[in-house]
Amino acid sequence: MREVSQSDVKSGLYPWFVVIVLLVAYTLSFIDRQIISLLVDPIRDDLKISDTQISLLQGLAFALFYTLMGIPIAKWADTRSRRNIIVAGVFVWSLMTAFCGIAKNYWSLFIGRLGVGVGEAALSPASYSMITDYFPPNRLSTALSLYGAGPYIGSGLAYLLGGATVSYLDSLGAINMPVLGAVSSWQAAFVIVGAPGLILALLMLVLVREPVRKFERPDRKHEVSFIKDVAPFMIKHARFYLCHACAIGLVSLVAYSTFAWLPSYFIRVYGMPVGEVGRNIGLLILIFGPLGIMAGARLAEYLQNKKSYIDGAMRSVWIGTFLITPAVIGITAIRTEVISFSLVGVVFFLVAFPFGSGVAALQMATPPHFRAQASAVYLFINNLIGLAIGPTAVALVTDFVFENDAAVGASLSIVGAGAGAGACLLSYLSLKPFRKMLAADTF
Repeated sequence: MREVSQSDVKSGLYPWFVVIVLLVAYTLSFIDRQIISLLVDPIRDDLKISDTQISLLQGLAFALFYTLMGIPIAKWADTRSRRNIIVAGVFVWSLMTAFCGIAKNYWSLFIGRLGVGVGEAALSPASYSMITDYFPPNRLSTALSLYGAGPYIGSGLAYLLGGATVSYLDSLGAINMPVLGAVSSWQAAFVIVGAPGLILALLMLVLVREPVRKFERPDRKHEVSFIKDVAPFMIKHARFYLCHACAIGLVSLVAYSTFAWLPSYFIRVYGMPVGEVGRNIGLLILIFGPLGIMAGARLAEYLQNKKSYIDGAMRSVWIGTFLITPAVIGITAIRTEVISFSLVGVVFFLVAFPFGSGVAALQMATPPHFRAQASAVYLFINNLIGLAIGPTAVALVTDFVFENDAAVGASLSIVGAGAGAGACLLSYLSLKPFRKMLAADTF
C-alpha cells in the first residue's frame, strides 16, 4: 500500500476525495444505527417489549461496545494502517446490521446491535486522525465538518428512504427473502440497509490510501501507551478535555434523544403514518444538519483567521449551544404540525453546529501521536452521555414518570432542555483551558 506524501496532500483534490469516501462510510453507519427509530412499533408488537427495552436497543446495546472498543481500536490507529482499520469496521457493522434482520427474539436483536457498535467504533478515531494528516490547520475545521455531516446525511436518509422502504415492505404483507425465508417487514429493512456497507468496504481497499503522519516521531511510533502517555497528558489538562467532551456529549444527548423519539412523537400524538413522518424528518435532517455543521465550521475559521481568536474553534461550539433549550421545548409545546416541524429543523441545525469545530478543537489541542486515542476518549464520553443515556432517559420519563406513551413529547422537552443548558455552560468553561493549551504549544 502506497502512502500519500505531504506533496500529494498539497497538490490537488485527493484529500477532499478521501473525506468524501469517509463521509459516505459515516453516512452508512448512521443509516444502519438509526433505521431502528422507524421500526419501534412493529418491533414492539412482534417481540412484546416496552419503550424502555426499545430504548436499550437504540442506545445502550449499540453504545456498550461502541464506547468500550473505541480506545483499544484507536491505539492501533495511532501506529497502524488507519485505512485498514476503517475497512474492517465497515465490514463488521454492515454484516451485524444484516444479522439484526434474522433476529427472532429480543436478546438476539440486542446482540446484533452490540455487533453494530463494535464495527462502528473503528470509524471516527481513525478518520479524525487521517483527515488531520491530510489538511493544514486553517482548513481542518471545514474538512472535519464535511466528514461530520455524515450523521445528519445518514440519519436524514435513514428516515427519508427508510420510511419509504418500511411503508413499501408493510404493503407487501408476507415477505420471503432468499436463504432467510419468511421475514417481517422490520427484519427485511435491516437486511436491506446492511448490504451497501459490504460493497463500500471493498471499494475503500482500492480507492483510499494511507497518508503520512504529520510530525511523526519514529522513536515513539510503537511506544505510545494510553496508560503511560495519553492518560497523564489528558489528566494534566483535565478541565479542557472533560468540559469539552461532556459539553459535546450533552449536545449529542439532545440529538440522539430527538433522533430516537421524534418519529414516535408525531405518530402517537398527531396520528401521522410512518412514511410521512420519515419523509418530513428526513428532509429536515438532510437540509439543516449539514447546514448547521458547516456553519459552525465557517464561524470557527472566521473567528480564528479573520478575528484572530486563538480559541475560535471552541468559541464556535459555545455560540452554537445558546438556543438549543428553547428550540427543543418549542417542538412539543406548540401543538401545530407546521410549527413543530419547523422547530425540528432549527433543533437539527443547532445540534449539528458544534460538532465539526468541536472535533477540530480537540485535534488542535492534542499532540499528533495521541490524537486517535484522545479522540476515542472523547467519543467514549460523548457516546456514553449522548447515545447510551439519551434515548433511555426519554423512555424512562415516559414509562415511569408520565406512565403514558402519548407523553413522549413532554419527556423529550424535559430531557433536551436540561441537556442544552448544560452544554452551554460546559462549553463556556472549556474556553480558558483551551486557550492556554494552544498558547503553550508544547508539542
